[in-house]
Amino acid sequence: MVNITHKSNSLRIAVAGVSVQMSSELTIQAIVNKQVPKGDVFAFAKVAALFAIKKTSDMIPDCHPLPIEFSDVYFKINGLTIEITVEVHTVYKTGVEVEAMHGASVAALTLYDMLKPIDKQIEIQHLRLLHKEGGKTSYQLKRTEIIKAAVIVCSDTVYQKMADDMAGLAVIEKLKSFNIEVPDYRIIPDEALAIREQVSAHANNQVQLLFFIGGTGASPRDITPDIIKPLLDKELTGIMEQARRYGQDRMPYAMLSRSVAGLIGNTLVMTLPGSTKAATEYIDALFPQSLHVLDMVKGSKH
Repeated sequence: MVNITHKSNSLRIAVAGVSVQMSSELTIQAIVNKQVPKGDVFAFAKVAALFAIKKTSDMIPDCHPLPIEFSDVYFKINGLTIEITVEVHTVYKTGVEVEAMHGASVAALTLYDMLKPIDKQIEIQHLRLLHKEGGKTSYQLKRTEIIKAAVIVCSDTVYQKMADDMAGLAVIEKLKSFNIEVPDYRIIPDEALAIREQVSAHANNQVQLLFFIGGTGASPRDITPDIIKPLLDKELTGIMEQARRYGQDRMPYAMLSRSVAGLIGNTLVMTLPGSTKAATEYIDALFPQSLHVLDMVKGSKH
């Protein structure tokens, strides 16, 4: 199955539809009057769909098992056609489109099975996804301007060329997927003056995003949050609360990060861990939803 361990839980909704075409008005009358020999067609089809929704991962090889938080099945008679709509909700890492379509298809097959003794020309038509929402795609903001970021790696070891930077380059690569350009990437030592100089050089509309990578732990030279926090005009504590929660689900040492985030003028400043894995996980945890703050500071409403 596809690896979804990097994703975060969110409310995900899918609605699927399918049409079942009858050949005679007599078939429709039998359904409405509950005169079908096999029983109440809609009641049976609904139960079958609900079972199918919950069993989707047992039938479709690449579907992940997931918790179904809500599901329902709706029937509408339109002439000689019965329109079936299936709605499914979950709070999970992946969507429920296939679950909704699986439920719709089994509901349609149940209708076919129950009605075929009285109508030999039934057709199942147009199984389709009608609507989906949730996940990161729901929080992709529509914007025309280019987002620019600066990535500053704080590391004595890398600055002294005793090691190569991996975390900063990995973050830059991640940011590309959100159409974020990084015109300024540099490496500085774990020194208070060097960190303050980079804040002065980049904040207040020079860039919209300013990342400091490294120096967020508990060692004597880990000073990045201590320098950045007093410089923030507004600390956004929820950003790093989410990052640590996300990290804690994957690595128990994530609780030791002292990362901070906030605004300096209209620039969103974030301090990320120096570990390549941890730094990229922070991007997975925080983007694209963190970009909403760029609209907030301009007074835009979304």
